[in-house]
Amino acid sequence: MKSKSTIKGRGAQRNIHNRFLELSHEMRDDFLEFCEKEGEIVDKNKTQYLNVFPKTIVNKVTSPDVGMAYSMNMYQGCEHGCIYCYARNSHEFWGYSAGLDFERRILVKKDAPKLLETLLKKKSWKAYPIVMSGNTDCYQPAEQKFELTRQCLEVFLKYKHPVGIITKNALILRDLNLLKDLAKDNLIAVNISITSLSEDTRRILEPRTATIKRRLKVVKELSDNGIPVNVMLAPIIPSINSHEILPMAKAVSDAGAQSIVHTIVRLNGTIGEIFADWIKKALPDRADKVLRQIENCHGGTLNESRFGIRMRGEGQIAQQINDMVKLAQLKYFRGKSMPKLNTELHEQHKDGQLKLF
Repeated sequence: MKSKSTIKGRGAQRNIHNRFLELSHEMRDDFLEFCEKEGEIVDKNKTQYLNVFPKTIVNKVTSPDVGMAYSMNMYQGCEHGCIYCYARNSHEFWGYSAGLDFERRILVKKDAPKLLETLLKKKSWKAYPIVMSGNTDCYQPAEQKFELTRQCLEVFLKYKHPVGIITKNALILRDLNLLKDLAKDNLIAVNISITSLSEDTRRILEPRTATIKRRLKVVKELSDNGIPVNVMLAPIIPSINSHEILPMAKAVSDAGAQSIVHTIVRLNGTIGEIFADWIKKALPDRADKVLRQIENCHGGTLNESRFGIRMRGEGQIAQQINDMVKLAQLKYFRGKSMPKLNTELHEQHKDGQLKLF
């Protein structure tokens, strides 16, 4: 049974202290009582967009088990509010909380398209797939306002450079024309995140994301237009969506997906505290069970950082999940695979047009 005292439309239910800050902020009960008596709104629950100006936009990924070598993020923080999101911890580096701040203070890198173009024009740059959304979703609600993802796709197309996308937002279909043009030269791969077929589960896990019906439509529409789609069943959370692995795999295969991948939830840094606070309010009847089972997958702790183990977990529950995904792959994706992206065209288009000599 869900608690009634939840903050509507948000995943995290409070701000967690930033580990890197000396001072902390506390909302005292006497202040809350005063505001209630005076009829004042304590928290307007509004999203703020804050401009930031980094010197570079593409990051080298050194982790051996992420599956990408370069990533870029036009936005830091994410209004989708997915409670389990590993990117929450990165908001602390900017001086904010990994809790509500992560969802309500969105940092916007308006120079992203220009920075990307500068990189792709460098003589020293050798084409290699760059993944948009290595940290936060490039099609989150901020994209409707700023259109930085679309502008970056135009840059990738201009310079014939391969690009990957990770998203759970149907807004990607707005850019179908650009994706189709990229696909003609095998320059695009799309990864759609689907964590459940249940709208009730989706609403509490990922409060401001596209509905499951719309995400399945995205998979189908992209696939029907020749754009390769991989679906990320990620994360799998014991006793929340672990029973849905086979139904999800069948649904995305039927929609045209080329492959599936998965991870088992891990709650590093302050995310463990945020998740535990959330689940006790959102799913109090099974909170302890879920937390124990997550710990069972990670050697008795919610936190897991060991390369090679952190994504797949260990122990009996993790093994059952991993075996079920293997079965799903054999059953629904036999003979299917994602194509390798084309890195051969970019050198000829280093200045934005085809070199004749």
